[in-house]
Amino acid sequence: MTSMNKKMPKIQDVARVAGVSTATVSRTLSSPDVVSAKTRDSVLAAVKATGYRVNRAARNLRTQRTGAILALVPNLGNPFFSEILQGMERTCKQSDYNLLIADTSETTPDADQLEGYFRDGQADGLIILDGSLPRDALENLQNQPSTYPSIFMCEWNPETNFHSVRSDNAHGMKMAVKHLADQGHTDIGHVRGPMTNVLSHAREGGFRKAMEALNLPVNENYVLDGDFTLEAGRMAGQELLRMDKRPTAMVCASDQIAFGLIAVLSQNNVIVPDDISVLGFDDVEMAEFFYPPLTTIRQDRDCLGRSAAKLLLERLKSRDMSEGATVTTIPVEMVVRSSTSAPAN
Repeated sequence: MTSMNKKMPKIQDVARVAGVSTATVSRTLSSPDVVSAKTRDSVLAAVKATGYRVNRAARNLRTQRTGAILALVPNLGNPFFSEILQGMERTCKQSDYNLLIADTSETTPDADQLEGYFRDGQADGLIILDGSLPRDALENLQNQPSTYPSIFMCEWNPETNFHSVRSDNAHGMKMAVKHLADQGHTDIGHVRGPMTNVLSHAREGGFRKAMEALNLPVNENYVLDGDFTLEAGRMAGQELLRMDKRPTAMVCASDQIAFGLIAVLSQNNVIVPDDISVLGFDDVEMAEFFYPPLTTIRQDRDCLGRSAAKLLLERLKSRDMSEGATVTTIPVEMVVRSSTSAPAN
C-alpha cells in the first residue's frame, strides 16, 4: 500500500547523497558548466538516486524568468519548419528552457502583442521566423533589446536591425543555375516566392546574378510569380503550358513550388526532366520520395534551428543584446537527383 504521506525528496537530500553543499547542488543544476565534471557527475547521480525534481515554478519566480522561448512561425502547415523547430527544441532543452510556438499566418501580431509576450510572462525571448512582421510592430523590440530579447531566423526585415540566422540564399541560387548550365541549359526560368517576402528577393537576386555571371540572358517571360506553395507551382505550370516556346529548365524558390509544377506538367504529358528540368530549394523530406526525386538546394534546417536557439540563449545569459546586429549565415548544399538532366536537343 502506497503511503500518502511519503515525502518528496528535497535539495538537502541531494546534497547529503552527493556529499556537497546545497549551494553546490543549486549551482550545478542551474549552471552545470561552472562546476567541475566530478562535481557535476556526483550531483546528477544523487538527483537520480533520490528522485529529486527541480521546482521550476519556484525557481523561475526567484530568477524573474519564464523558462520559455517563443518561436513565431509564418505557416506551421509548411513541412519546411518541422526540422528547424526540432533543432530549436533540443538546444533549448539542453539549457533548461521550453520552446513555445505561435503561428502568425492567420493574425499578424502588432507591437502590443509582441511586447505582451514579455510583459505577461509568456517568454524570455523571441525567435522570429516571419519576415513580414511590419517595422512599427518591431520598433520597441529593436529599441529595447535587453528588455525584449529577440532575433530573426530564416527570414528577416531589412528595415530593422536584429541579430539573425539565415541560409546562404544567393549562393544556393548560384549553385542551382550553374548546375543547369553545366548540363547545357541556356533557357532557364525562375518561379519566385511572394514579392512581399525578403527570401523571394534574395533568391531571385541570386538567380539573376548567377545568370549574368554565366553570360546567360534572363527571359522575363520565364520569370513567374509564386508564393512558396503547391498552388503557386500549379499556376506556374499552367502558365508554362500556354507558352509556344518554353524554357528547358526552371529554378523554383521552394520545393513546394517545384512539386506543384512537376505535378501539372506530368498531368499534361510534359515529362520532367526530359522536356523540362525542375530544381527546387529547401530539400524537405518529400523531395527524396517525390517522382521524379527532386534536385534541390538543401538548407541545413537542424543547424538553422540550433544556431538560432544558441544565439538567443547566449544573449539571454549575458543580457547583452545591444551590440551591432550580427548575421550568422549557414551554408547550403546542392543535392542532385532525377528531376534535372541535359536538355533534349
